[in-house]
Amino acid sequence: MTMLADEPNATAAPDDAAGPIVLYDGVCGLCDRSVQLILRNDRRGRFRFAALQSDAGRALLERFGLPPEALDSVVLVEGGHAWRKSRAALRIARRMDAPWPLLWPLAIVPRPVADVFYDLLAKNRYRIFGKLDACMIPPPEVRARFLS
Repeated sequence: MTMLADEPNATAAPDDAAGPIVLYDGVCGLCDRSVQLILRNDRRGRFRFAALQSDAGRALLERFGLPPEALDSVVLVEGGHAWRKSRAALRIARRMDAPWPLLWPLAIVPRPVADVFYDLLAKNRYRIFGKLDACMIPPPEVRARFLS
C-alpha cells in the first residue's frame, strides 16, 4: 500500500494504543542518534521504538502494507496510521519536548517537496553518519519502551 499526498496508511493498529511507535533503521548511525535525541526530549515517555529489522518492526510494516525491505525511512505508527519520511519526522518533532514542536509549521511544505530533501539525506546517511554492526541495546532505564 503506497501513501498518497499527505494521507497516512489507514490500516488499524491496535498495538499503538499505548502510544506512538517509532520504527527506525537499527544499524544506521543517524537513526541511532535520532532515537537518542527523541529519548532525551520525551520526558513523558510517550514514544516506543522498534528497529525496522526486528520482528516487531517487520510485523508493523506488514500490517500497514509497507515493504519490509524499506529500511530507508523512519516510520511513525500513531493513532492507527503509519506515517513515513518527512511527515513521520515532523509528527515526531511535534510530540517531543520544546523546542522541537517549533518545527511543526514545516508541515505546510508539500510532502513530495519535503520528501525530496528527506530522500537525499536518507540516501547518504550511511556515508555521512556511518553504519553500525548491530542494533543498539537500549539502556535499562528505557528498555521497556523498545519492542522486539
